[in-house]
Amino acid sequence: MKNISLIRRTVLASALLAASGLAAAQTVKLTMAHGNPPDNPRHVAAVKFADTVKAKTNGRIEIQVAHSAQLGDDAAMVTALRSGTLDFSANSQGAISSVVPEFAALGMPFLFADVQKAWSVMDGAIGKELADKAAAKGMVLLGLWDNGIRQMSNSKRAIKSPADMKGLKMRTPPDAVTVDIMQAMGADAQQIKFSELYVALQQGVVDGQENPLTNIASAKLYEVQKYISLSGHKYESTPFLMSKRSWDRMTPADQKVVSEAALEATTLQRRLNKEVDDKLVAELKGKGVLIDTVDRKAFMDASASVYTKWTSGPIGDFVKRVQQAAR
Repeated sequence: MKNISLIRRTVLASALLAASGLAAAQTVKLTMAHGNPPDNPRHVAAVKFADTVKAKTNGRIEIQVAHSAQLGDDAAMVTALRSGTLDFSANSQGAISSVVPEFAALGMPFLFADVQKAWSVMDGAIGKELADKAAAKGMVLLGLWDNGIRQMSNSKRAIKSPADMKGLKMRTPPDAVTVDIMQAMGADAQQIKFSELYVALQQGVVDGQENPLTNIASAKLYEVQKYISLSGHKYESTPFLMSKRSWDRMTPADQKVVSEAALEATTLQRRLNKEVDDKLVAELKGKGVLIDTVDRKAFMDASASVYTKWTSGPIGDFVKRVQQAAR
């Protein structure tokens, strides 16, 4: 009897060990990366996404979030997504548009009256079309996060009209529309990685830059920029993407979990980004930054040539559809 009992305990222990090993083998570890610092809404939402997926899968799927361009700049992350060496990225509209040009249409000058209008357009037929085009390039569009209405800052002078832009060296992201807007307004556009922007401004490599107030604040660009002009010259999204190779390895059930968690994270990120942006004018004034409004009509007139160029270009029909949806 003792031998039988011992055999039973041994068999049970072996079964438990095997089950434990099987559970461990089924644990999936994935990586998400983005270019913003930890206190930016982009990172907060990324962590929320990772936590939600982990909770919904009882810890079986773990997502590590790398912030501040730890795994490379936006362009490098896009390449990694398409090759499957990176699983998720909350990336820049400009970097994505280098692969899927239609994303650039969301950044036409003075396109959206406010962020809510941009969200409604992105959550409709336009967003579905962008998702289809991203899938064809090896990326699953999980959501279009908010990167806000963009404003200008510089260290030289207040910018109130396009004439004040003449001769200014303005940093832009790798985004063709932004370059066109800055050049149309008379500035010298220079592309610099966001992770290198603070130092470039500090050392005078460029005089100014343009970003939503949320990014200006979280990256502390106000420390090296005396003037902020509320130009509101364009909107940008933050495409939240997954590598299609990683997506295709998932079961339908896990894909559903990821999609639901992505929707929650998208809602959170948009809300946080707007809340932060809404209160930053007063906060930045309190830090000694000089904030001005601009002659909006003069800037709209100056950037009209950007529409002419893009509506007659390769994605002209899509640009026109986005314009129509925005109205």
